Amino acid sequence: MKTKQYIVIGSVVVLMGILLSLDIKGLVKEEDSSSAEAQTTETKATAVAGFSREGVLAVAKQNVSPSLLSDIEKIENDLKKASANEVIALQEQLAKKWDDVNQPAASAFAYEAIAEKNPSYENWLLAGDRFTEGYQNFPDTTSVRGLTEKAIHAYNQALELNAESLDAQTGLGVAYVTGTNNPMQGIQMLLKVVEKDPKNLKANMSLGLFSMKSGQFNKAVERFKTVIEIKKDPEAYFYLATSYENMGMKTAAVEAYEEAKRLAGDPGLSSFIDRKIKELNN
Repeated sequence: MKTKQYIVIGSVVVLMGILLSLDIKGLVKEEDSSSAEAQTTETKATAVAGFSREGVLAVAKQNVSPSLLSDIEKIENDLKKASANEVIALQEQLAKKWDDVNQPAASAFAYEAIAEKNPSYENWLLAGDRFTEGYQNFPDTTSVRGLTEKAIHAYNQALELNAESLDAQTGLGVAYVTGTNNPMQGIQMLLKVVEKDPKNLKANMSLGLFSMKSGQFNKAVERFKTVIEIKKDPEAYFYLATSYENMGMKTAAVEAYEEAKRLAGDPGLSSFIDRKIKELNN
């Protein structure tokens, strides 16, 4: 797992904040093949107030050291005078530079530019995944809706080229739930993914989080258990523990928190979990 993906205290707060901001109560109910068909409304990337590529890049650049920023801006300047044959190679360089400094929202625009020049399924899926990382982690909340719309657009483009892609369906489903006024469509997409692939890690993780939000902690537990069967993930153990805690299952919660602590190996998370365990044991 990448360092930026560990659930240190800051990311726990951000993730839980996003989760608690979602108005999806009652969405994740009977999760079987009898679920209603998802709507087929196509969402396109649209203008969102307070959102722009320039604004996202400006925020990202504040988190980059001067030497690395100089490398990024050199590539940006080269792009302004590049020939058509040089653009993709330069955008690939730019995307890698942004990835190297853990700024997915910024790299997403480079991947989008690549996909527009070379519209393959793989390129659009990669752009969608980076926009997803971007809206899930971007510090400026005014840009989150715009990044989500960008992700939706990219995944729709990917699905036009590969309609059976479970990766694109999952990304699209998550984006619909977290960033549109039509979350039910996203939930139904995710349910169809796990119907086709019961061990799909991303879809199960997302459905577990949405079950937590809707207060259906028993369903969340089953989702996180499925994730853990696939991959011993500290984040999944953390949310499993939180679900057990909300169900009043203190012993199970302590065990899951301990496993999250062991797998993450992060001092900040360890301190947080130690406090949680102390509270549960009192």
